Amino acid sequence: MIINAVEYGIKPNKENGRELSALFKKLAETEGEKTVVFEAGSYFVDAENCDTEMLYITNTAGDNEYKSSETPHKTKVLFNLKNVQNLKLEGNGARFVISGKVTNAAIQSCADIEINNIEIDYDNPDLHELKVVNIGSHFVDFEVDEKSTYEFKKGKFYFVGTGYKTNLLMEYRTAWHLSRVRAEDINTIKRVRNIVSTAFKIKDLGDRKIRIYYLKPFGFKMGDRYCIFGRRRQHAGIFVDKTKNLTLNNVAQRFNYSLAFVAQDTENITLNGLDFTPVKGRLMSSAADFLQVCMCRGKVSITSSKFEGACDDCLNVHGVHFKIVKVENDTIIVKFMHKQSHGYNPIRVDDEIAFINAKSLLEKGTAKVVSSKLLNEYEIEIKFDSAKNAVVGDVIEDITACPELDFKNNTVNRIATRAILITNRPKTVIADNHFNSNSMSGISISDDAQSWFESGMCKDVVIQNNVFEYCGETPIKIIPENKVDEGAVHSNIKILNNIFKKYDGTCIEIKSTENIEIKGNAFNSEDRLKTTDCSNIDVDF
Repeated sequence: MIINAVEYGIKPNKENGRELSALFKKLAETEGEKTVVFEAGSYFVDAENCDTEMLYITNTAGDNEYKSSETPHKTKVLFNLKNVQNLKLEGNGARFVISGKVTNAAIQSCADIEINNIEIDYDNPDLHELKVVNIGSHFVDFEVDEKSTYEFKKGKFYFVGTGYKTNLLMEYRTAWHLSRVRAEDINTIKRVRNIVSTAFKIKDLGDRKIRIYYLKPFGFKMGDRYCIFGRRRQHAGIFVDKTKNLTLNNVAQRFNYSLAFVAQDTENITLNGLDFTPVKGRLMSSAADFLQVCMCRGKVSITSSKFEGACDDCLNVHGVHFKIVKVENDTIIVKFMHKQSHGYNPIRVDDEIAFINAKSLLEKGTAKVVSSKLLNEYEIEIKFDSAKNAVVGDVIEDITACPELDFKNNTVNRIATRAILITNRPKTVIADNHFNSNSMSGISISDDAQSWFESGMCKDVVIQNNVFEYCGETPIKIIPENKVDEGAVHSNIKILNNIFKKYDGTCIEIKSTENIEIKGNAFNSEDRLKTTDCSNIDVDF
């Protein structure tokens, strides 16, 4: 069945929020295969005309980050797909321009969804840049980027736009997450303590220039650009939950207030030809990670895509180490431990669960899930065929909720933290990518049960034919966060035929890992490899 969006009043060069909402509701009622076709052009959407949803999204905003007057996890949604099956959205290059703050797409409890050839952008988002144009003994002059709108009122400076009015000196005084790009290195973006923590006054100089006063300005250089944006990860880009078989082809997102793409409890994800890069003149296109994959299944494939300008990782694939808080016979209660992840239950009947020692991160035994129930936002009750290895204070890992991963032929640039962070058991292949610039490691293989509680062991990883142009920290870091060494956490790691450039420290650092093969790599540094508590290492430099 072919459905032309124009038949629902969805047309370029007009506001389309309510019409899009009506169309997506109709799709949930339409059985069989269906293709929605958009005409090429720009479609405008006012956030106030979008659906409202309660979305519990992993690694985003915790309850404690909301004001008492707000409802946590309540958000507007542009593409709101719920209980839809066998759908193809053909954009033909359609560009959706949003006024206000929304989650770009929420795809929940769907199956066989394909989205092709669309672009999503914001009209005057709450993302701003200040460029250093003059430095005095007690002040710094900044030029405000030409895309931002602002006002001075009673000596106070506000960025203003649809859905926000942000006081520069007050809103960011304690922020730790803002970003800086040095004039001499346009591709390297780094997190910095915000530029107003010690400021005491601001003055309008006219012609889009402002003066911020300090007792003594530190760390500023002429031409440096600072990215200013909110820290609450409330409005995601594309959110996918409890869905099977999702494909995105040639989808572009020019800005996101949170994670650009985040999937949880979803099976089989294919992302090809993504373009997550900023519009001309901007440095950033995501206030957090580009891609976050949590507790997913089947196969995740990310290929031939461009990622540029994120204030967190390009890709993070992980599970959740739920902490065991109660054991009674074969029934246990586990808890989400990180405040930014809670409110959903990805543990299914017949899943295989590993019981993990929280300090060594080693497996103590496995069991099969008989029943699983979300008790509240933070706790899940699980019944097993046997819980004999469950100990209060330890953690669990859902072995079934771990996908195979391919990350191939992608370009990654201007990332404030890591290019790739993985803690994923099945086969993982990271190949033929160009990591141009990231301020931490190019690839980090972790596993922790103390801070973010992101599981788990990596058992089969191939890192091959990649180019690491610049890394601010060790380009490949395989460091599980075990507190005691009782054996290898990770195993079967191959690092083959990669090129390491512009790095003076150790190129590869590995801890608590066994069965390692490192061959055919080209190094810029003589300090090539550091290992701790590792075994069975096959190295050819």
